[in-house]
Amino acid sequence: MDFSHEEHLIAILASLLKGVGHVAVGVASPIPGSASLLARALSEGSMRVSILGSRADQAWSDTGVEMFDCAAQGRIDAFFFGGGQIDGQANINLVGVGDYPHQRVRWAGSFGSAYLYFLVPRIILFRPEHTRRVMVPKVDFISAPGTSAPNVHRPGGPTALVTDLCLFSFDAGRRRFRLESIHPGHSVEEVRDNTGFDFDVAEPVTETPAPTPDALEAIRGPVAQSIAHTYPLFANRVFGIGEEVAP
Repeated sequence: MDFSHEEHLIAILASLLKGVGHVAVGVASPIPGSASLLARALSEGSMRVSILGSRADQAWSDTGVEMFDCAAQGRIDAFFFGGGQIDGQANINLVGVGDYPHQRVRWAGSFGSAYLYFLVPRIILFRPEHTRRVMVPKVDFISAPGTSAPNVHRPGGPTALVTDLCLFSFDAGRRRFRLESIHPGHSVEEVRDNTGFDFDVAEPVTETPAPTPDALEAIRGPVAQSIAHTYPLFANRVFGIGEEVAP
């Protein structure tokens, strides 16, 4: 069965949420949001999903404050993070490019990234662009550190990184990524050529599985209909549903 690039990424991210009780998703995250809804659909509704900005899929009235409270109480099991830069120790940069504070490129900022990175047990890094300008040897600014000193209490942290080329796992003890699978049509050499940091390679490296028929049915049905309420442009472009809304 044919599937789109976005549908494949949704299915990959959803597979990393098995066993999760409550997943929270930040703003401007249509693919992680869709993946969370897919994981809930495949778990027959046993998973709680909170998508910031969604009227249907989050129960918070003061979204940021209540989400942080939930994380501090241990009531969020998984969260997604991206980054303008990501390095081999899973440090992420959401501030900008260049020497702080005189940066030549400035992004939106760190917000609560460091707080959630420390508290949420399963952080999944997601960045569709896999290039050397994103996957860097060392981030220019650490918005949130991937690892901490042994004497720092830290129940949370990164467990995986998904890009448009591959899936990495992350070993916090070794402070290092390991390449687990390559998406169809790509290769280990291509991943190395587009990654600025060194990484381990699983033996053997497998091909990332395609979405199952059940997953695709759910993605194109209830997931698409639900995510369209929060991300109408995304749903229109990927699934062809709803009316396109001007930005």
